[in-house]
Amino acid sequence: MVCDKMVREQMSRENTGDQALQALQGARFSPYWLDAPGRPQEEPALAQDIRCDLLIVGGGFTGLWAAVQAKEENPAREVVLIEARSIAIGASGRPAAILSTSVMHGLVNAQRLYPDDMETLEQLGKENLDGFRETIEHYEIDCDLEWGGELTVAIGDEGIDDIEREYDLYRHYGHDAHLLDQEAVQCEVKSPLFRGGLWSRKRSGTVHPAKLAWGLKRVAMQLGVRIHENTPMLSNRRKAGGVLVTTPDGSVQANKVLLATNAFAAGNRRIRNRVAAIRDRIVVTEPLTDAQLAAVGWQNRQGIYDTRTQLNYMRLTADNRILFGGRLDYFFGNNTDPEEDKGPAPYVRLIENFYRTFPMLRGIRFSHAWSGPIALTTRMAVHYQHYCGGRMLYAGGYSGFGVTATRFGARVALAILDGRDIPEARLKFARTLPAFIPPEPFRWIGAKITMYALDTLDEKGGWRVPWVRMVERMGFPVTQK
Repeated sequence: MVCDKMVREQMSRENTGDQALQALQGARFSPYWLDAPGRPQEEPALAQDIRCDLLIVGGGFTGLWAAVQAKEENPAREVVLIEARSIAIGASGRPAAILSTSVMHGLVNAQRLYPDDMETLEQLGKENLDGFRETIEHYEIDCDLEWGGELTVAIGDEGIDDIEREYDLYRHYGHDAHLLDQEAVQCEVKSPLFRGGLWSRKRSGTVHPAKLAWGLKRVAMQLGVRIHENTPMLSNRRKAGGVLVTTPDGSVQANKVLLATNAFAAGNRRIRNRVAAIRDRIVVTEPLTDAQLAAVGWQNRQGIYDTRTQLNYMRLTADNRILFGGRLDYFFGNNTDPEEDKGPAPYVRLIENFYRTFPMLRGIRFSHAWSGPIALTTRMAVHYQHYCGGRMLYAGGYSGFGVTATRFGARVALAILDGRDIPEARLKFARTLPAFIPPEPFRWIGAKITMYALDTLDEKGGWRVPWVRMVERMGFPVTQK
């Protein structure tokens, strides 16, 4: 009997895997967001030697928000932004783009790291999201912005305790949060896995990240920022009271430099020692029919996280596709472009989780699948590193929640660079560094064991539980969303 059951389970997994592979036939292995119409023309690469007051290296959200805010604060300031490839081609064109007030990767993570600063960080987070919205509305950025809220769903009864603890935090810090029982959460989104939910209804929702990045690029240029795409930084050094940055066909002599690029591109060993390139994977369905959408519900269109140990997150796009993400991985040497992620195989397990979550959609096809590195640190939130006597500052380390948190991180970075004594710059997060991450091969070995443990912990338990707890005691909050 036991053998028969094992055989049936194996056959079921193989059939589901085959179905997942079939569902990926014809899929594009690149971000869905970048296929949007209206992608702006690239700006010319830098081809001369120039000077400026502020140079921003990196055209993702941190760099774009910094450029916009710098010019808003001082319209006369000479600001130049260089991007190694094109705007939104990197991390800013890949995320699920679920909006949150948190500037420290969620309430639970902020409480873990900065319990004494929670009241201040929460207030700053709400002000930041209000400023985020005001910028989009003031400059009329068309980015499919929806305010359906943020919903954490409990997977099985064991997830109920998690959302109840988080609910207490949300209510304590003044959020419009609602605890949903099984019947109530099924009224929001129909899934046999969802046993409860925590719905934060205000100041959260979803956005089209590439359209937002392209909109911020337009605004920055209208404000007078000079942007050069396809212009990677080759080197930097202190020179004559500032920093000299060289590029393939030119150079920039800047009074101050903000490194707003992924740690893996910044090329500095001190940065890489504290940041790991953990990969995240996402799939997107074809547009749902009216009948399929009715079967799922989701009328309030919340961005969703679940309580699986290896969590999944999901949202609707403006044209009613379901984006479904999760399944972390790591490749030796911080490899940010592995060949293994350019085909269907790595996405099969993610689609299997999708089918378990939405069995009424089993067989739906997927139009896009992609992966990309997350800048993982032990704090999972922004930190700052000082170079060239304080003339150059690195800002980064977002491990999710970055679409809105980058605006906050950029604003504080500008204040630090300019020597302005704002209260935010005196908080612990702005004055300290995340913990050191071991080098290779220990980084790869530890990451692989941990990813496997996370992938199978909910189903098999055993040694995986103490291993994951040990990793978390070392400072890596791997079960935090």
